[in-house]
Amino acid sequence: MNVSGPVTVFIIEGLQEKKSLMFGVFLTVYVVVLCGNGMIIYLVRTDSKLQTPMYFFLHNLSFSDIVYTSVTIPNMLSGLLKEEHTISRTGCLLQMYFFLSMAVTGRSILTVMAFDRYIAVCNPLRYGSIMTKPLCVLLVVAAWCFGSAVVLPPLSMAVTLPFCGPNRVKHVFCDHSSVVRLACADTSVNSVVSLTLALFVLIGTLCLILASYACIGKTVRGMGQTERIKAFATCASHLTVVCISYVSATCVYVSYRVATFSPDARMIVAVLYSVLTPLLNPIIYSLRNKELWEALTRALSKCPAVSRSRRKTIPTLY
Repeated sequence: MNVSGPVTVFIIEGLQEKKSLMFGVFLTVYVVVLCGNGMIIYLVRTDSKLQTPMYFFLHNLSFSDIVYTSVTIPNMLSGLLKEEHTISRTGCLLQMYFFLSMAVTGRSILTVMAFDRYIAVCNPLRYGSIMTKPLCVLLVVAAWCFGSAVVLPPLSMAVTLPFCGPNRVKHVFCDHSSVVRLACADTSVNSVVSLTLALFVLIGTLCLILASYACIGKTVRGMGQTERIKAFATCASHLTVVCISYVSATCVYVSYRVATFSPDARMIVAVLYSVLTPLLNPIIYSLRNKELWEALTRALSKCPAVSRSRRKTIPTLY
């Protein structure tokens, strides 16, 4: 649908085939994301043994992942139930802002977690005196503020663009690049600003994380085998999440810069990027974290239904 006047509604064209299958897949993914990250938030907030800086940062990462997926997936699900998926211009710009903001916030929190791991491994005796509660709160507030502020320049420029048609967004949600290219004006400056900030965030946070792990690696080299294994266990989950997050972000960046990528392939890569890290984060941290499993066991033991079920399965000895 082309329009002759100013655009007030955008039509999201992605995932038009096999809508029932796509609805089931995304609904399942969203439920798993909510349950997994919600479980981590609940355990950290209610279990006294998880009141440490590492779990405080993990709690914030899980919350940002929930917001990150909630910005796009519910709207995608509602669109799959309709003949035509529409979204208002204001709603589209708000979705764009929160999606980008949460993506930056997540990487900022991963950077803060890398600093926490650096202190834990390289300065274990001073860990408690350095990673105080005020500092942890300050680091998290800085991560959220950075994520909220750094995306304002490209979004402010997008708000002022004139949209006079066409109004069909070739994506599954209001992706910044897909929406901006519909503007009835020169968007080269927008592209330069958005690309510069994206590279600044990705390369800047990655360099800080790599610097932290370079210092950790240097310290680990001088340790004995037992201490090395303990240090590796301390960092393994975070390092795995970092690798998944930045590799998937790189794939998205490459897909937008390589002309031979088809629009459908680009959409699939973007969708996987938007759900992969929030989906895998709780699984990775839970599988490799004994303390989380113990906290989950304690939480379940307090549930009356679970307690009664366990009592029924335990034989009474006379």
